[in-house]
Amino acid sequence: VHLVESGGGLAQPGGSLRLSCAASGFTFSSYAMSWARQAPGKGLEWVAGIKTDGRESGYADSVKGRFAISRDNAKNTLYLQMNSLKPEDTALYYCAKANRAYMKFTTTLDEYDYWGQGTQVTVSS
Repeated sequence: VHLVESGGGLAQPGGSLRLSCAASGFTFSSYAMSWARQAPGKGLEWVAGIKTDGRESGYADSVKGRFAISRDNAKNTLYLQMNSLKPEDTALYYCAKANRAYMKFTTTLDEYDYWGQGTQVTVSS
C-alpha cells in the first residue's frame, strides 16, 4: 500500500488549495478514505472522510462548508478542495485508508491502517 499526498503549499487567508492523494497497492474503490491533519504542537485531527463510492462524506465542524472531499476511483486518487482558508488551517495534511473494506468512513483515527507522508499547508499573509 502506498499513499502519496501532493498539492500543499503557501496560501493567503481566504485563498484555496487542492490536495491530492495518489493511492496504489490495494483496491482503492473498496475502501473508505479520510484526510487528517496535524498542526504545530497539536495532535492529529480527523478532517474529512468519504465512502467507497463517493456518495457520502463527512467533515469536522472546523472545516464544514469550506472543505470538500472527493475521489476518482478510476484514477485511484483522493482529493481535498480547501476554500476560504484560515491561518488555523496551517498543518501537515495526511490521507489515510480505512482498515476494513466497505466500512463507512469514521472519525476514529485508529481505524485507518495506512497513511501517506503528508503535505504541508501554510496559511499566512
